[in-house]
Amino acid sequence: MAQGRIVPPRRVYRDQEGKNAVNWTRLSCHDFVDNQVRLQLFVLAYNLGNFLRQAVLPRAVRHWTLTTLREKLIKIGAKVVRHARQVIFQMAEVAVSRELFRTILERIEWLRLPMPLPG
Repeated sequence: MAQGRIVPPRRVYRDQEGKNAVNWTRLSCHDFVDNQVRLQLFVLAYNLGNFLRQAVLPRAVRHWTLTTLREKLIKIGAKVVRHARQVIFQMAEVAVSRELFRTILERIEWLRLPMPLPG
């Protein structure tokens, strides 16, 4: 039997996903403290992405990896056009459909805290 610890498969998958999605193994700073801060920022980004995946994404795409989310939702080319009383977000539908993108934005809106009433 090989020496070392036994890691459950789910944790191995999460570690791989973190390495691929946020590049948390790229610690290029020369100072230990700088690398420590950088690693903490990567972990924060990973946890935020995972939270949003669980809280916001529809069931049909909840299985997407963080890399897929980044490439299809965050790294997209889009154009913001302002007209008289509306702002239009124009993007190619090759990444995600209009309905899926609208659903995700609506669910993100649900996460906002209610505004306090003046008084």
